[in-house]
Order: sequence, then structure tokens, then C-alpha cells
Amino acid sequence: MTAATRTKFSVLDRSRTLQGQDAPAALRATVEFARRIEEFGYHRFWVSEHHSVPGVAGSAPTVLAAAVAAATRTIRVGTGGVMLPNHQPLVVAEQFGVLESLFPGRIDMGLGRSVGFTGGVRKALGRDKEDAADFAAQLATLLGYLTGDQTEHPQVHAHPAEGLRVPPYVLAMGEGAAIAAEAGLPLVIGDLRGRSRMLAAIERYREGFKPSVWADEPYVIISGTVAVAADKAAARRLLIPEAWSMAYSRTHGVFPPLAPAEETEARAMTPKERDFYEQGLAGQVHGTEDEVAATLDSLITASGADEVLVTTSTYDRAGMLDSYRRLARLAGLSGA
Repeated sequence: MTAATRTKFSVLDRSRTLQGQDAPAALRATVEFARRIEEFGYHRFWVSEHHSVPGVAGSAPTVLAAAVAAATRTIRVGTGGVMLPNHQPLVVAEQFGVLESLFPGRIDMGLGRSVGFTGGVRKALGRDKEDAADFAAQLATLLGYLTGDQTEHPQVHAHPAEGLRVPPYVLAMGEGAAIAAEAGLPLVIGDLRGRSRMLAAIERYREGFKPSVWADEPYVIISGTVAVAADKAAARRLLIPEAWSMAYSRTHGVFPPLAPAEETEARAMTPKERDFYEQGLAGQVHGTEDEVAATLDSLITASGADEVLVTTSTYDRAGMLDSYRRLARLAGLSGA
């Protein structure tokens, strides 16, 4: 038995649009993808929150989570995550209360502290960069609505959330990890490429963890991109569409839909684009089942992670499903 086969594996999907595909098709693909991930035996399926990003269809994670939960039977469903500074804690509590009421025992509340990607988005949301600094207070208020002991507005109650057990998770690095430790909440941390930084943050989290009504002890989920294929070259090709999309966004300010790997490989890039593109490919966990198993075993052993949250965005949907099937097999999941 390896470290990977002793560890839970889960999936995060960002509802990326593909070249020639519209946003509704991307959202429907996420729901169908969740069904397949459940068949493979993964523990959770989470969706993300992005606003005004052309290449990402997932803008309303609690709404999408409801569709995913309705289309599946046993897999846990949640958010990776709801960006709390963008929302009022009362509304977030109510949304998760509805989800938990409809799908009892299957809902996770993953919470992040990022604000809108651009100044225009932040203005449209009625937020600014400084709102991220209030995350700890917003988190405490939100959790208080669930337990029924929030003090900011004692006359206000979050129905139907109050008294329901909706497990909260904090998505964070650095200061956010410290907030998770202080609140006694599970931590979701990435990415897998920044190993030394990630391990240092996990160590600080464990040292500062205070038991709470939500968790008796630290719980760590490490998160990142993983691609598995018959050979390393094929696995690398799965990474290419996302690497180019990220490179383009950093040089043009827009996330384009994911394009075929062959189109990107034939593309003439500027030196700056090429640099960001190569950075996007560097250090990602990819290869054959044996190669990926060895890398993940090393990461899990070094971090003491309780769970691995995997995300793989690519144009080749068949290749992506095959990657998750291979990953399930090397992790010893029930549906592999």
C-alpha cells in the first residue's frame, strides 16, 4: 500500500470553455463530468467561482453545485470555493442551508478570500481589494449563522441554515492558512509546484491549529494539477491548453477558451508569451501512472496530507477522462 492508496482523492472543476464551445455547453459538461467522477470513486466534486472571465463558465458555484448534486447520488459536492469577500455572510449561509437541506450529508462549503480579478469586476461586485482583509471576521460571522450564535446581528437568523452541519473549508496560502488554524477549520492549499512554500504553510497551520466545533484536529487537502497518460509526452499534451490560456491571460488580460494542444504547439509566441507558457508547464505533476504515483507519494508523505484535490483543464475531454480514470486506478479508488 502506497501513500496515494491511503489518501482520499477529490476533483475541482472550473467549467472551462473549449474553443468553439459556448458557456452553457461548458456548464452541462461539468455536470456530466461529475457523474463520471462519481463512477470512478472520487470522494468530492467541487466547482469554482470566477466573474467576468470569458474562458470560464463557472460564475455561480452554489447554483452549479445544486445541479451537480441533483445529477449524482453519493459523491460529496461543494465549492472550491465561494469567495467570501464578494458576498454577504448571511446570503452565503442561506445558500448552503438550502443545499444541505436538499442534499443532506453531501454538501461542503469551501471558502476563499480572493476578490474580483480586475478593478471593473470589483466595482461591479461592490467590493475592493481591501475587503479581503476582513476575511477572518466575515468567516466568523458566516459560521455564527450556521451555529446560531453570531453576534453582529443577533436578531437575524439564517434559515434554513441555522443548526445544520455544513462542513467549512478554507482555501488559502500564507495568511489564509493562519486564519484557518485560528478558526479550527480544514485547510485546502496549493499549488503542488510550490512545494517548499506549501509545506511551510502547512507546518504553520498545524502548529497554530485550535480545535473547534468543526474539527478536533488539523485536516489538510493539497490541491493542484495532475495529468496521467500512457506516456509522459501524452500527459504533457494535456497540460498545454491551460498553460497557453494562462500565458495569454498574463500578456493580454483575457482568458481565452482552451484550444487543441496541436494548435498551441504550432503557434508563434512572443518571448514574453513563451516565458509564461513554459512557466505554466514547469513542475506540474504529470506522466505515466507509475511516475505520477511516485510524485504524489512523495508529496503526500512530505505534507502529511489527508486528501488530494485534483484539477485538470484541457481541450481533450477524452484524454482528461482517461487521466482521471488512471489516477483513480493508481489511488486504488473503488470505481477504478
